[in-house]
Formats: sequence, C-alpha cells, structure tokens
Amino acid sequence: MSAKPPIVRHNDLKPGFARLRRRGLLRSGFSLGALTLLTGCDLSTHSGVDAALEAMLRFDDRIQEALFDKSRLAETYPASAITHPFRFNAYYPEWQVRIVDPASWRLGVSGLVRETRAWSVADLRALPQQSQITRHICIEGWSQIGQWSGVPLHVFLKRIGADLRAKYVSFTCFDGYSTSIDMPSALQSQTILALDFESKPLTPEWGAPLRLRIPTKLGYKSAKNLQSIAVTNKYPGGYWENQGYDWFAGV
Repeated sequence: MSAKPPIVRHNDLKPGFARLRRRGLLRSGFSLGALTLLTGCDLSTHSGVDAALEAMLRFDDRIQEALFDKSRLAETYPASAITHPFRFNAYYPEWQVRIVDPASWRLGVSGLVRETRAWSVADLRALPQQSQITRHICIEGWSQIGQWSGVPLHVFLKRIGADLRAKYVSFTCFDGYSTSIDMPSALQSQTILALDFESKPLTPEWGAPLRLRIPTKLGYKSAKNLQSIAVTNKYPGGYWENQGYDWFAGV
C-alpha cells in the first residue's frame, strides 16, 4: 500500500505537485522547455509551471500504460531473501490500524460485472490460490521483500463475469483509502487479492482480511483493508493519485 508521506493539506498541494512532477519529468528524460512545446503553457507564473508539470505527469502515465506488457513479470525471490521484520506502511501510524471481524466482513463488487454478490473470506479461499515472494517498492525510495498468497485477480475478475475490455478496476478500503489500476495490470498474472502474509492469514497491520498485492507497481497501489472492487470505464483516481502521485505507477 502507500508509504507514510507527510499529511497533505490543501495549501501544500501545489508545491507537492511540483516535487512529484519534477521527479517524473526527470525520470522521463524531458525538460520544462520541451514540455512547453507540447502544452503551450506559460511558464512565467507558478500556475503555468503547475499546469505544465500536471500535463507532463499525465503524459508520463500514458507512456507507461502504452509500454506496459502484462507478460513481463516482476522478479521473484527465495524464502531466504524475505525481509524480517517487514516494515509497516500506511497513510496513518501503526497505532491507528483499522480492524474488522473477518467472519462478518464481505467484499463488495460493482460496475461492469455479471455477478455482484458479496464475497466472504471462505468464498475467496475456495478459488485457486497463488503464492509469491516479491519486492514491495515504496515511492519514498525504500523496498523490502515479502511473501503474499491469495487469489489471482484475473481469476476473480473472470469468476464474477467482469468486462475485461473495461479500462479500470478500482478498490475502496474500509480505512478510507482507495486506488485504481488499468485492466491490463489487473490481468497480469502476479496481481493478487492477498489473504495471507508469510503463509499465515493477514493480520490487521498487513491489511486483513484482504489486500491487493501488485508487484509491478509502486507500493501505494497495493491497497490494504479492501472493502469493495468496481470495474469501470470512468477514471476512478485514488487517495494519493488525487493528490498528485503518478496514476500508472509502474516499476
């Protein structure tokens, strides 16, 4: 899931945008001068810089999406490489971890799907399971290797009769978090709905009872504490994405 950046206030949002966009700009190999040719933005004002950087971020997202190959797998590791202890990360401190009763929890389903019934933990465990040892990469610059197990998202989407031609899959969480991914990334074989961490059922700090695990994207895409999934053609954004983070967030 997300790392622990400072809380973003509305009056801090534009400087935050600028920092994130400059990072994306440098990574993409573009200059602000070149960007003005693409956007026609007037860079003589702060608003012009913000608009140019906003356009660059969206352009960067489109390039990443165009280059994405769902057959390309994230690196996997042996059990000996697992990081102990694994670092807690969320948009709130660990003492504020949200807890629900797994026995009464249900995963909601909506949008462009054939079957909208809610799913229990037992229902999900009855589907095919996959285990992976992959690297969680945080936008803050740190990474750690962990082991997750659960239902491949492509299996779940096909089981509920999702329209696989739809553009987006969005995730809302009972802790107030949200994120979304493109459909090709949702169908990538390593993208899972994780039920277990290190071969044991998820505990609250790791996102119990269900979390998204997607090793081909930055950590803030691996949302914890899932409450519902929606398949849609309308851009859903997300908690950090709406505050200036890359939407595609590929690694």
